[in-house]
Amino acid sequence: MSGVITRGVLYVHSAAKAFCPHVEWAVANVIGVPVSMDWTDQPAAPGTLRAEYSWQGPQGTGARLASALRGWVHLRYEVSEEPSFGVDGGRWFHTPSLGICHAVTDVHGNLLIRADQVLYALEHGYDLVSLRHKLAVALAEPWDDELEPFRCAGAGAPVRWLHQVG
Repeated sequence: MSGVITRGVLYVHSAAKAFCPHVEWAVANVIGVPVSMDWTDQPAAPGTLRAEYSWQGPQGTGARLASALRGWVHLRYEVSEEPSFGVDGGRWFHTPSLGICHAVTDVHGNLLIRADQVLYALEHGYDLVSLRHKLAVALAEPWDDELEPFRCAGAGAPVRWLHQVG
């Protein structure tokens, strides 16, 4: 690996059992090493499985992971990439009903709204309800709302300890 290295996490919130090896192959193709994920039952969608995978790679790996899984109709996932030298972090969300969404994150993990998103909301938010909706989309709220039940995976789910930044 050349260039600046960063890290992140792929959260597969729900996948049909038959998709699981394909997810691992897609991730391995991006990461460049064999990948084996610990799959557990997803109580929010009986019959599906969930897994998490911590990764390390060059800047942009998060986007490549999200792109490798994009378009898999019944897959729910999130990819995070931590900020690294000269580059903001990012989060990618995917749900079957909403498709994919990308949000920029700061060093604390907060989602950031870009100036062009604010201008779009102001130009197309003809009333307060419309403006609120445009800003909610910019903050990925519809994706958060849909994924939240899947994030709470239930008892026995693996615990992920966060790294201290700084």
